[in-house]
Amino acid sequence: MPDSSPWDDIAVPRTDFNVRQVAGNTAVPCFWGRDANHTCLFIVELEGDHTAQYRRNAVTVNGIDIDLRSGDHGQQRLLLALERQVDRDLFEGLCRTLASSLEDAADSASSLAVSLAHVRRWKTFLAGRSQHLSTEQVRGLFAEITFLLELLDVQGSSNAAVEAWLGPERSHQDFIFGNRAVEIKSLTGAERSTVRIASEDQLESLNDELFLRIYRLSSLTDVAGARSLNQIVTTTQAQLGDADAVESFDRKLVAHGYAPLPDYDQPRFVISEVRSYRVSDGFPRLARSHLPTGLSSVSYDIRLETIAPFECDGATVFGEN
Repeated sequence: MPDSSPWDDIAVPRTDFNVRQVAGNTAVPCFWGRDANHTCLFIVELEGDHTAQYRRNAVTVNGIDIDLRSGDHGQQRLLLALERQVDRDLFEGLCRTLASSLEDAADSASSLAVSLAHVRRWKTFLAGRSQHLSTEQVRGLFAEITFLLELLDVQGSSNAAVEAWLGPERSHQDFIFGNRAVEIKSLTGAERSTVRIASEDQLESLNDELFLRIYRLSSLTDVAGARSLNQIVTTTQAQLGDADAVESFDRKLVAHGYAPLPDYDQPRFVISEVRSYRVSDGFPRLARSHLPTGLSSVSYDIRLETIAPFECDGATVFGEN
């Protein structure tokens, strides 16, 4: 969890709640709040009566109390209240991204619709609460999502692209589409020129073609075009567009151990190099079908200079050549 949160400097009142307005250009006023029970709140202030709209689209989420309450002067308040302090970092992520989404709303009615839809989508992340990703896992997930975006550009079908992403489902390869499989790896800008293969199954496939694709990532926060893990997730959700594809994408993120926590706003990466290799006869690898009897759970490193003869054009990976 971050060292501080927007609720830290809000005094706990004796009754009702204290608030501080959220910075930004939201269509309706939004507030961080604390009530007399020390509960962390997020409040969206609405003009008019939206009871019927709220009842039609009401959503329930484990760990968050959601309510529409009467306010002053004909106003209503959508109130989100965190029930478990252990989830405060995740709740903060939900509220910050909700506030950002509300910048695109036009009025109170659309703000309520955006809010309820946003919370509904976050149910997946809240239900799949997991441990923080390691630095290496953040890089690996960033690389896989980068490839997903590239596949989406080639295929044009959101559902097909997300369906091809099998890494979160513990498939031997990260992507399978058509009759080709692709294993994704990431390296840091300064990392040694070897890539770690995690098992004897990663470079063996029943598909006609198997490729190894390596992204070298540099952590350059101030460089134009650098993106964090949270940013590339948001970009992907927007480009997928289709609600079913976004929902499937979110489920796979949860299976990967990801939730949109503020921690993943850093580091920000740029892709400094991409290399693709065709895994074919002669490629240096350990495969289950050729391991001596009794050996299993093998991991090993491959020196990149030894697989230079197998390098191929990136378009070949997508079947474009």
